[in-house]
Amino acid sequence: MYNKTIKTSLGYYLAGFVDGEGSFNVSFRKRTDYKLPWKVSLCFNISQKEKPILALFKKHLRCGTMRQRKDGIWYYEVNNLNSIIENVIPFFERFRFLSQKRKRDFAKFKKIAKLMTLENAHLSQNGIMQILNIRRDMNDGGKRKYTEEAILREFE
Repeated sequence: MYNKTIKTSLGYYLAGFVDGEGSFNVSFRKRTDYKLPWKVSLCFNISQKEKPILALFKKHLRCGTMRQRKDGIWYYEVNNLNSIIENVIPFFERFRFLSQKRKRDFAKFKKIAKLMTLENAHLSQNGIMQILNIRRDMNDGGKRKYTEEAILREFE
């Protein structure tokens, strides 16, 4: 569970930071060792030149990893489904976003997390189709490695 004793001002500062710099993603990874051709993964991440701000997220969310790219940019990410359900989602339900875009993406992220945990939607073709439909306009469609068509074609 995230640090519930976090000062309100710091909690809203972190939420505001994510509102501008963070991302909630749903990715598909091609797998040959799974029953289905795809592994669905949820990820919350932030990248920044300065490490201390990201270290605050790691400290207060009590999960995730930090790494540095070759160009000096730091990444903080949480891609463990249990950590997302138990730490990330409750934190941002308490410390809400102001921008409509981030509110929308977070709502869709939560909906997909719920489908994955309660219905195992990521383990069936129909569930994956539901996830793709929800994810469609997250991050404004964003750059994706695999198109929806490519993902669905693997089921034919």
